[in-house]
Amino acid sequence: EAEQSIAGIITMVYDVSTASGREHLFQDVTREHPNVNVVINNAGIQRDIDFTTTNEGWDTLSSEIRINLDAPIHLSQLFIAHLRQQKDPAIIQVSSGLGFTPSARTPIYCATKAALHTFSATLRHQLRNTGIEVIEFIPPAVDSELNLESRVRRGFTKTGVTAEEFVDAMLAGIEQGQNEIGYGTTAKASQLSAEERDAIFARMNP
Repeated sequence: EAEQSIAGIITMVYDVSTASGREHLFQDVTREHPNVNVVINNAGIQRDIDFTTTNEGWDTLSSEIRINLDAPIHLSQLFIAHLRQQKDPAIIQVSSGLGFTPSARTPIYCATKAALHTFSATLRHQLRNTGIEVIEFIPPAVDSELNLESRVRRGFTKTGVTAEEFVDAMLAGIEQGQNEIGYGTTAKASQLSAEERDAIFARMNP
């Protein structure tokens, strides 16, 4: 669909839930596009999970961890040496407002996004003298296909924020030199006090 709608785009498909898929992605991308200078870790899944009732096996339950957390950490590690040789290099991690004020409906998703925020902060510090920027996008609820079945069931298919609107805000944040960029309800997500986070959590999880 992207190839049909965006002129000049080049698509390559990999399974980032596996280490071998990530390694093949890195090898093919750097071989075919040696000047690539930005990596955006955007792949993610979200699932409603109730630990009081679920009987799913660990392979299913851990899928969010492999895709939402293992993949961006591994891909960042794979690309760092390559990015150090490029002009204006950057790694962009897409976390979530739910990493700061979690929803009990999606416990593993929220945990992975909280961990990704922490990883982004520490990676930014480690790479501070390499020239590689580490930028974190912190989306609010955005109109997308993420966990769509649950959204339809809850009547929450229109969040009030389109993907295009969110991307425009992220690009504006990059132009302003920000390294943690939220929008709308997540604009100050990383700056909330513990008391503010507790109050939001209570409202979100009655």
